[in-house]
Amino acid sequence: MSRKPMQISKSPHPSREAQLGSNTLPTSPSLIKPKMGQYIGYFAIGYTLASAIFMMVQTKIALNSQLVTVLSIIVATYIAVHKFIKHQQRGLDKREINRLMLGGVAVVWLLTMIYFLGIWLFLFDAVSREVLTEMAIQQPLPLLSALVMILVLSLVSARISILLINRLLNPTHSH
Repeated sequence: MSRKPMQISKSPHPSREAQLGSNTLPTSPSLIKPKMGQYIGYFAIGYTLASAIFMMVQTKIALNSQLVTVLSIIVATYIAVHKFIKHQQRGLDKREINRLMLGGVAVVWLLTMIYFLGIWLFLFDAVSREVLTEMAIQQPLPLLSALVMILVLSLVSARISILLINRLLNPTHSH
């Protein structure tokens, strides 16, 4: 009883494909769907670097925290979109814009939560934690409204800056 080797090829007729000369793998960068995780990472790195720079600037000049957030998002957007266009040789499409915006803002908020958790655990003592907790319990509305407003500001500024920077840097778009 002889065993036949298993055929690994997906096509039942590999010789026919070779005769036709068809290539099933896309070779153009525009045909390959990019993984957006890498560019969301660039967004996070850009945001972190810009925030650190603006924190140093804030020691010398008083800057509004919302302005710092928007400027940091613009810098992060420029880095992420520039890297995308450099690697893919095209601009972002609508689906990629949405994914970059939501992923970038989610990562920014995750980093912010880690930052505040670090402050909460390592900077505040038990009395300060208790006072802040009591304040938040007694009047949660100002805190919640501030969080919603900064979230909306982050999403809107990310969306607008991604659209504008993508339009400016897109090599296939005629200016």
